[in-house]
Order: sequence, then C-alpha cells, then structure tokens
Amino acid sequence: MKALIAEDDLTSRLLLQNLLAPHGSIHSVANGRDAVEAFKRAALKRQPFDLICLDIMMPEMDGQAALREIRVLEESAGVLPGNGVKILMTTALGDAKNVFGAFRELCDGYLVKPIDKGKLLGYLKSFGLIENRPA
Repeated sequence: MKALIAEDDLTSRLLLQNLLAPHGSIHSVANGRDAVEAFKRAALKRQPFDLICLDIMMPEMDGQAALREIRVLEESAGVLPGNGVKILMTTALGDAKNVFGAFRELCDGYLVKPIDKGKLLGYLKSFGLIENRPA
C-alpha cells in the first residue's frame, strides 16, 4: 500500500505514520495544496497512492477542498467514482456538516480524532488495502 498523509499537526501526522507504516510506504505533507500536488505527481509517474488521509483544518487548502480537487482530477482522467484513490478524512471535526460534506464529495471514510487504530485498520481491510487476517 502506498499512502499519503495530509496533516498540519506534527503529532497527529506521526501517529498516522506509525499506524500505517507496517502496511506500506508512507508519504506526508502539511496542507491540502501539497496533498493535491503530491497526488498529481504520483499520477504522472503512474505510481498513484492507494490511500490518502486528509485532515480538514489545514492551512493553504483545507481537506474538504483538497478532496474535491482530487476527485475532479480523477474524473477528468476518466476514473469512475469508486475506482479512484481511497480517501479517509482524519479530523477533529465530527459535526454533521463536515461529515456529510465529506461524503457528498466522495470520501471513502471518516475518522474523528483521536484516531482509533481498530477503526483505521477496519477501513484499510474494507478497502482491500490490507489482508483481513484473524487477530
């Protein structure tokens, strides 16, 4: 699995890196604009990300805007909805407006901080990014 973490808080970024590292290569950026650029570069190299974890509250471009832009880029490349990169919102914002807004923009999952390892791994299994082995 190749994952991108977009998170401006260093502690949260390191936590996600530690949780995801056993499952593949991890890249990280500190804002939504850099996440979109990393997504574009990976696509151009034909080495796309399998997973993107997006915080919502970030400088320069928030996670909701980055999500929208990534889905527009996929659509313009002919990627059908549901066939693109798996995008997991990882945020402190658990209110209905943000949750429904993220799913409206076609995120694949939503985790409210503090990130629960079991829920994160559950998403990865449901996305088919890691094996569903018994504990």
